[in-house]
Formats: sequence, structure tokens, C-alpha cells
Amino acid sequence: MSTHHRYSQYFPAIFLLADLGCLNLGIFVANYYRFSTLTISLNYQTLQLLLNIIWLLVFFGSRLQEINRNSKLLDHLNKVLTGLVINLSIVFALWFAIQPVDYSRKFLFVTYLIFTLAILFWRTVWHYTIRYYRARGFNRRNVVIIGKGDLSNSLIGYFKETPELGYKVVGVLDDEDGDEKISNLESYALDNNTDAIFCCVPNLSEARIKEIINFAENNLIKVNLISQFSKLVSYNLSIEQFGSIPIINVNSIPLDNGLNRFVKRVFDILFSSLVIVTILSWLVPIIGFFIKLESKGPIFFKQKRHGKDNKDFLCWKFRTMTFEKGAEFKQARKNDSRITRIGNILRKTSIDELPQFINVFLGDMSVVGPRPHPIKLNEEFQPQIDRFWQRHAVKPGITGLAQAKGFRGETADFSDMSGRVKLDRFYVKNWSLILDFKIIILTILSILRGNENAY
Repeated sequence: MSTHHRYSQYFPAIFLLADLGCLNLGIFVANYYRFSTLTISLNYQTLQLLLNIIWLLVFFGSRLQEINRNSKLLDHLNKVLTGLVINLSIVFALWFAIQPVDYSRKFLFVTYLIFTLAILFWRTVWHYTIRYYRARGFNRRNVVIIGKGDLSNSLIGYFKETPELGYKVVGVLDDEDGDEKISNLESYALDNNTDAIFCCVPNLSEARIKEIINFAENNLIKVNLISQFSKLVSYNLSIEQFGSIPIINVNSIPLDNGLNRFVKRVFDILFSSLVIVTILSWLVPIIGFFIKLESKGPIFFKQKRHGKDNKDFLCWKFRTMTFEKGAEFKQARKNDSRITRIGNILRKTSIDELPQFINVFLGDMSVVGPRPHPIKLNEEFQPQIDRFWQRHAVKPGITGLAQAKGFRGETADFSDMSGRVKLDRFYVKNWSLILDFKIIILTILSILRGNENAY
């Protein structure tokens, strides 16, 4: 059994205290902002206690104290953001259920704004600090690899390229070609204070693997299995249990997970509600007046588009073209004569897309996701582009990775659509809440800079 000191045992307490520190910092800043004093009244002390208790429940419920040393920063921050969204959903649910009149909404808003910024900042600092510490040779984990070959060589190379993960290979054991035989594992592992054993499954029999696992469990050593499926790095692999049979799913996506779907939906409801109440409530009458003033027809343009799992839904937009009942669909092109003057402004600023927040609130769309194409475009390009329908494995979005990267406007040729689909598929396979935030920020910057393809 490994006997060297494990500093990671203190990490859960550090995470909890630091997170609560960030929350209470937000509370004190909000109190000063709202009441111009650092002294919290008895009434708000009750709210402070409640917010701390809710975060405690979310912290342990979301396992925010468990951070894998192999996790990337984005994975870490996504886990924290997931916890924050769950926390906010609980707080807002209680707020609407109780409808307290003695508490300020500004207080709550500032509290969670500061809390979010502070917790993301400290967790980012911690991530880079602990990696720097491990790269300098501290807090390392001794690793023994069993079975020589391409897989073990790749793993050794990875550990050498990423010293910040803190893994040190102390030996490679192999019965056919090695200085140390697998039969010597027990004494070798104990003599070298081994923390983890990596077994190359193709080199080992089932009976030998069971022996290794039994030895490791009796000595508190972690066991990791490397199979031939490790070569399928371009696929999203996950293990599912069918009875007693483990099954490897080669095309799982993050939003297959129920918690991820819940978090994304909560974020969509909160974000769309905010836009509908604070922007659309006064903007729709103004935009509607100018649309009606310039041309006859409805304020909104509604069109059937493919949503999640290719199910049709009505996509809402402000009408930007002259209206002709029953007119055949024709994609807008540069200098299109059908586009009205107000429509040209709406399209260049992407304001025409804002009514889709109603689609988001209703559940047909998400704030971020692959953009929904007109059905005729899908039918035209789907046979030409491999795995085209994979972009429909999630809800379509008001904006997406493709739009944030500059793929906006007309998709007149194969390369435009192929580029969009490639980025859409990447999004589907690599979704995270932090990626959604990044896309939203990039989209806002793209709109502010202007885009020649927005017409």
C-alpha cells in the first residue's frame, strides 16, 4: 500500500470553504451595494443562512469536491457552472413559491453575479496552481503499467508530455518482454509505493486481470484498464450496464445525460425569460410598428424547420421581406430585392432572430445549438454531407458554434454548409455549459463587429 502523504485528502474541505467564502463575499458586496453598509440586518442574515445551506446541498449533491487530476480546466469550470445553475434553479423556485416582499431582487442578482465571478476565478487559479505544483514534482502518483506494446508506449508518452498531471511511471511489467515479470507485481508495486496500475487488456487473460484487481483492492491501489477500444479516440465512448453485461457506447453525447439536459433547460428558461421580459416586451411593438409601416403582412415570419430528432416546429422571426402569401421558399441572397429597409437593419444586427427566444421558452429550441435550417436546405444537402443528421441529436439554437465562428447568412454552396455541419457536430459531441457561455460571448462580439455574411 502507498504510504506517502496524500495532500488531496484536504481538497474537499478547501473547496467547500473557498466556495462558501465566494458566496458570502457576494452577499457582503450586494449588501453594501443595496444598503451602503457592510452590516447585514437580521432579516438578511436569515437569507444568508438559507443561501449557504442551499450551496452546501448543491456542493455535495453535485460532487464539486471531486475533481479528477486528469480533468481539463473547461471540464472543471463546467462542473462548477452546472452546480451554479442547479443552485439558481432552487433559489428561484423558492423565490417564486414564497414571493417574499421583504427582500431585494437587486440584492440577489448582485450576490450571484459576484459569487459566479469569484468562484470561477478562484477555481481557475487553483487549477493552474496545483498543476504547476505537480509539474515541479510534488503531489505525484506512482504508476505501474502492465503489458508492453503500442498502448503502453502511448500512455508513457502522454505522462511525459503532461507532467502537470503528476503521474510518474515507476515500471512496466510484462511476462514476454520485460525486466520485471507480471508475477512480481505484488512485491514490485508495494516496494515502489504504487498508487495506480494501468493494465493493457489485450495482453492479459481474464483470470490474470481478476488477480490484479483483487491485489489492488486489498492494498488501496487504483486499477485502470486500457483496451483496444482506446484507439477509437475520435468517438465519444461511454460504458453502460445491460444487466451484468458492460456495453461500450461509441456515439454517446453529453446531452444524453439527464442532469446535463436539466441544467441546459434551466439555463434556457432563465435566459429566455430574461430576454422576453426585459427586451421583447417593449421591442416587439416598436419593431412591429416599423414593419407594418413599410409593407403589408404579419409582424412575425413563421416557418417549419427541423428540430431535435428531425421533428418539425414553427420557427419565429421578425418578418424582414415583402410578404407574398403562398410564395415558394427561396433563400435570401446578397442585395435581395425582397428584403425591406427595416428588414435589412434587422438582419444585419440579428435582431430578426430575437422572437426565437419564445421558441426557447416553449422548449422547441435552445439558446445555443446548431441553427435550424429551412427543411428544403436540409433535404438538399443531407445526401451530400456525411453524418449530416447528427446535428439534429440536440435542440437547435438561436446561435451556435458555426455562427460564432463566422458561418452566417447564405449557404449557397457545399463548402459553406459542410463547414457549418462540421462545427455543429463538434458542438454536439463536446457540449458543456462553459462552451455555451463562450459561444454566446463570441456571438455578441461578432454582431458588434459586423459580419459581411449577415444579409
